[in-house]
Formats: sequence, C-alpha cells, structure tokens
Amino acid sequence: MFLGHFGVAFGAKTQQPRVSLGTLFLAAQLADLVWPTLLLLGVERVNIVPNATATNPFDFVHYPFTHSLLGELVGGLLLGLLYWLVKRNANGALLVGLLVPSHWLLDLVVHQPDLPLYPGHSPLLGMGLWNHLAITQVVEFALLGVGLWLYVRRTRARNGVGRYGLLGLVAFLVLVHLSSLFSPPPASVAFIGWGGQLMWLTVLLAYWVDHNREVIGETRPASAPSIS
Repeated sequence: MFLGHFGVAFGAKTQQPRVSLGTLFLAAQLADLVWPTLLLLGVERVNIVPNATATNPFDFVHYPFTHSLLGELVGGLLLGLLYWLVKRNANGALLVGLLVPSHWLLDLVVHQPDLPLYPGHSPLLGMGLWNHLAITQVVEFALLGVGLWLYVRRTRARNGVGRYGLLGLVAFLVLVHLSSLFSPPPASVAFIGWGGQLMWLTVLLAYWVDHNREVIGETRPASAPSIS
C-alpha cells in the first residue's frame, strides 16, 4: 500500500483541521519512513525477488519494529504524545496516534502473510491483494481520490502555492507509485534504503502546501487580510 496511506492522511484533515497535513502524512507513513533507515542499519531485512507479487519484487523477511502491529501502536503512542506536548491539542494527538497503526491495517489487506503482530515469534498475517495488480490499483487510487476530495472540500488555497502546490504534491505521489510499478527491480537493498529517504520529501511538501491553504469556515483574526 502506498497511495492509500496518503489518502487516509488527506481525509483525516476533516477530523482535526488544526493538525497540519504534514503531520498527518508523517503519522500515516511513519512505518515506511523509518523502515529504509533500519534497512541500512541491518536491523530489518528485505530480499529483492523479481515477481514476488504482481505489484512489487519485495520479500519482506524481517521488519518487527516498523511493521508489527505492536511496533506501530507504540510508534503511535509516542508520536501522539509528542504532538500533545508540542501543540497541547488532545484530540489532534489522538488522531495522530491512531493514524500510525492505520498503516498496519491497510498493509494487512495488500501484503503477503508477512506482517507480524509483535516482535519475536509472532504469527504472520496478510491477505495478499498485491497478487492482483488491477484490483490493487483500484483500491490505491480510490483511497487517494476519496481522501483528496475530502481534503479539498475542507480547505481552500490562500495563494498559488496552496493551489498548484497541492496539484504538484499529488502528481509527485502518483509518479512515485507508477514508477515503482513499471521500473526494474532495485539494484540492491542499499538502493532501497537510500532511495527511501526521499519519502521524507512528501512530508515536507505537505507541510508547505497545507501552510498555504486555509480551513473553510475557520474564523481568521480580524487583522488578517482577506485573500481571494
């Protein structure tokens, strides 16, 4: 799952408009943002197996910290607590905390039976939707489309950055997704690890875009100029 995680983050903005889209992206994709670094450190492992599934060449051998249900629950607790300490927004912190393990639930649908419940000798779960290329793409793009629709209904651009930056962000996500489908398998695990660091760019772009959009119906200070 890739686009679907971002779709959930877009849609979550409607629940807590004060939470930046960048923070929502960070929470929904925390597992995949940390995973490349743990690959480089040798803490977690993946094998590159061409045609492992219809959608990707990855055999996820060992990722008990980033992709176990317990690991993501702990990650959600820590990120939610950090958000609360910084923003003092309890409802926003709860949403941020819940978005982290939402990653595991969406992955459960598409992964082979390789998702652990907890580090150690855990049962491995997965429904295997990745073995069905067309259905996987319908699910991915549907989740992104619905989430983006909800986000656009709840916010509006303050300026050109807010308008065209959002289009650019979505185009970038779709391009990354399609390139992963049609490119040759990665040359090495190190290539995955270093290339995966680029996904932090999506978080930064989301902060930038969301900063240049405003929540519809939110009262602005009287001193703030009105931008049509």
